[in-house]
Amino acid sequence: MSKANRQQQDVPHSQALVIDDLTVAYNSKPAIWDIDLNVPEGVLMGIVGPNGAGKSTLIKASLNLIPRAAGTVRYYGKPYDQARSLVGYVPQRGSVDWDFPTSVVDVVMMGLYGKLGWFRRPGRKERELAMYALEQVSMQDFAERQISQLSGGQQQRTFLARALVQDAQIYFMDEPFAAVDAVTERAIVAILRELRAQGKTVIVVHHDLQTVEEYFDWVTLLNVEVVASGPTLEVFTADHLQQTYGGRVSYLHEADIALG
Repeated sequence: MSKANRQQQDVPHSQALVIDDLTVAYNSKPAIWDIDLNVPEGVLMGIVGPNGAGKSTLIKASLNLIPRAAGTVRYYGKPYDQARSLVGYVPQRGSVDWDFPTSVVDVVMMGLYGKLGWFRRPGRKERELAMYALEQVSMQDFAERQISQLSGGQQQRTFLARALVQDAQIYFMDEPFAAVDAVTERAIVAILRELRAQGKTVIVVHHDLQTVEEYFDWVTLLNVEVVASGPTLEVFTADHLQQTYGGRVSYLHEADIALG
């Protein structure tokens, strides 16, 4: 890991996201259990854990997309309904109907509906904002293309542009690197780092243990419950990984301790 990646940011004084005692259950079986989480402002955080650990559930419950059995979620001290304009969301690509007949630029402008209201049509200003967001993800040349004609990486860039146009303070991204090419992954990482440099808080569901230390300065290890959460250099340890994955992962840490 490079020296730059080892340098952790000073922990900001403001808590962007505070979760207390959050539990979500499906058919009486907990998907996430008694989650307590404090995420400082201005960090790039990865949520890491095995399949079925509740990573996507944690994000969806935080955004009121699924019901909670218990617990509270606060954004800068406010519930989601009062802080909606502060929050951007990039869902998993598989959850979207990409055959829906609409263009790339129209999808991006949908990110502005929260500020416009559903009954006000976007105009020239909104289109300019959408085009600027597409430029940030190198998709401006595809603005009028139907989304059904996009590759997987182009779809992901489009959804990222839709989140960027919201100009949020906190971004949730559910597996943004899944099934994208290396060029797209590098482009997304660069955008996430730029958001962090602007003081934004970015929370990413991530599955590749090999890149956690390179990409994130903060990490939460999750397996239904939170195993550990904090600065990556403190939390992303062989012991915590073994607690999270139960020996089901083969990962060589810096200390040359193999798990699995």
